[in-house]
Amino acid sequence: MVRTASIATLRSADAAAQPRSATPAARIRLNLRRLRLASGLVLFGYVLTHLLNHALGNISIDAMEDGLDIVTAVWLNPFGLTLLYGALVVHLLLGLQALYAARFFHWRPSETLQLVSGLLIPTLLISHITATRISFVTEGLDKGYAQELYAFWIASPTLGLLQVTVLVIAWIHGCMGLYFWLRLKPAFGRMAPWLLALAVLVPVLSLLGFAQGGRMILTLAQDPAWRAVALQPVHVGLPDQVARLAAIRNGLLGTYAGLVAAVIAARGMRTLAEVKRGTIRLSYPDGRVVRVPRGTSVLEASRRNRIPHASVCGGRGRCSTCRIRVTDGSDGAPTPGRTERAVLERIAAGPGVRLACQFRPETDMAVVPLLPPQPRMRQADLLDRAQSGEERFIVAMFVDLRGSTRLAEERLPYDTVFIINRFLGAVGDAVREAGGSTNQFLGDGLLALFGLETEPEQAARDALRAIDLIAESVETLNRLLAADLEHTLRYGIGVHAGPAIVGEMGDATDARFTALGDTVNVAARLQGLTKVLGCVAVVSEAVYEAARVAPAEIRDVAVDGRSEAVRVSALGSL
Repeated sequence: MVRTASIATLRSADAAAQPRSATPAARIRLNLRRLRLASGLVLFGYVLTHLLNHALGNISIDAMEDGLDIVTAVWLNPFGLTLLYGALVVHLLLGLQALYAARFFHWRPSETLQLVSGLLIPTLLISHITATRISFVTEGLDKGYAQELYAFWIASPTLGLLQVTVLVIAWIHGCMGLYFWLRLKPAFGRMAPWLLALAVLVPVLSLLGFAQGGRMILTLAQDPAWRAVALQPVHVGLPDQVARLAAIRNGLLGTYAGLVAAVIAARGMRTLAEVKRGTIRLSYPDGRVVRVPRGTSVLEASRRNRIPHASVCGGRGRCSTCRIRVTDGSDGAPTPGRTERAVLERIAAGPGVRLACQFRPETDMAVVPLLPPQPRMRQADLLDRAQSGEERFIVAMFVDLRGSTRLAEERLPYDTVFIINRFLGAVGDAVREAGGSTNQFLGDGLLALFGLETEPEQAARDALRAIDLIAESVETLNRLLAADLEHTLRYGIGVHAGPAIVGEMGDATDARFTALGDTVNVAARLQGLTKVLGCVAVVSEAVYEAARVAPAEIRDVAVDGRSEAVRVSALGSL
C-alpha cells in the first residue's frame, strides 16, 4: 500500500541530508528577504496599533487614553521593546544595505515612493520616539494623549503635521511592502479588495480621530484649570529637560544622516573604482552605442541606458531569456562562469551566445539580443511582470487519472465529466488537507504545489503525507461509485522537489499564478513513469532529502529530456 510505504519513510530518522535547493549565495539572499519581511511585519504591527489608537479619538479623548494603556502594555514591556527596537534597527540596516547593493534604479513611481518613504521614516520616527519614549526613560515625563494633542494642535502645529506625516508615510511604506509580499500568494486575488479597503479605511479613521481629538483639546484648553493640571512640568517638562531632549533628537538625526551619507559615499567610491578601471563600448543592432564601466554586465548596461532587454528571472542566471550573441570582439570575451555555463549547456547554445546577466565584457563588444523584450507590453509592465516572479524551493506533484479514455467510451459525456470532477475534488481535498494547494487542473489530472508558504522540509513532508491522503480519498470514492463503475479508479502520482519560478505567468490580459521550471517538468515525467514501473507514485530522492527521511528503496530511472538519470522511489503497486 502507498500509505504504509510513505508513512514508514516519514518515521525514519536517519539520512538527514540537507536539501540541495539553492546555492549559499541564494540562501543568504533568501534569509535577508525573510529577515526584512519579519522586521517589517513587526514595525507594521506597531504602526497599525497607533493608527487604531488615534481612531479612538472619534469616540473621546478618554477612549484614546484607554487605548494607549493597551498599546503600552503590548509594546512597552521588556519583550515588546526588544522586539520593536530590534526590528527597527534590523529593518533600517537592511534598507541601507539594499540602497548600497542596488546597482541602478528604474525610478518607476512604486520604486521611487518606496525608496523615499523608507529613507524618510527614520527621520520622522526619531522625533516621535524622542518626545515620547526617550522623554519618559531619561526625564521621567509622563505624557498622554492630552499633552500630545495640546502640543500638536496648540503649542506647535508643525509637530502635528509631522506626526500625521510620519504615520501616513509609514503606513504607505508598510502597505507597499505587504503588497509586494502577498501578490505572489495564490489567494491574493480574493483578498485584494478587502485588503485595499482596510488600507484606505484605517488611515482615514485615524486621521479623523486625530482631528476630532484636536478639536476637543482646543475646547478644553480654554479652561485655565484644565491647563494647570494637564500642562504640569511632570507632563511637559522644564526648559532644561526640553533642551536635553532636543540635543538627543539632534544627535540621533545626525547619526542617521551620517549613515545615509556613508552609504551614498560608498556607492560613489564603488562607481569611481569602476571608472578608474576604464570604460568599454557596447554596440547594439539598432545602431545605439553605450559606454559603461568595464566589468558591467550587458543586462545592466541595457537597463542603465533604457534599452529594452528580456529577462524573466531578473538577471540571476536562472533563465536564458536575456541571452545575446556576440558578433564583434568575442576574442576578448571572458569565459563563462559555472552558473552561465550550466544554462548555456542546458539550451545547447551555439558559438558566441552568452547570458547578458552574467556576461561582463572587458573590451569593446557588439552584441545582439536574441529574444524580443515583449514589445506588446510597455517596458514598465515588462519590468513589473519580471519582478512578480520569485524563485523558491517547492515540491511539485502531478496526479493523473488512469483509463479516462476508456471511461469516456463507456459512458455519456456528462457522466464522464461527473466522475472526473469527483476524482479531482477528492484529490484536491487531500492535497489541501496535507498543506498543499491545487495549482492547475489539466483535463483528468492536476498539478499541486507544496512550499509556497512553508519551509522546504515541511513542504516535502506535506507532499509525502498527501500521497497517503489521496489514497484514502480515492479509496473512499471508489466505494461510493462501486455500483456505477465496472473498474475502480486508478491514478498515478509524480513528485519532485527543487527550485522553480512561482508567480503570475501569461500575457497582459490573462495571467495566472503558477510555477515553471525543471522541477515541475521532472514531476510530470515521473508521473508518466508510474505506468512503466507499475506503481502508484514515483517520488524523487530530492523530496526525501528535503524531508530529511530515508526512502524504503531507491533506483535510477531515465527521464525524457534529461541526460542524467533521476534517483527515485516507487510507492504502491497497480
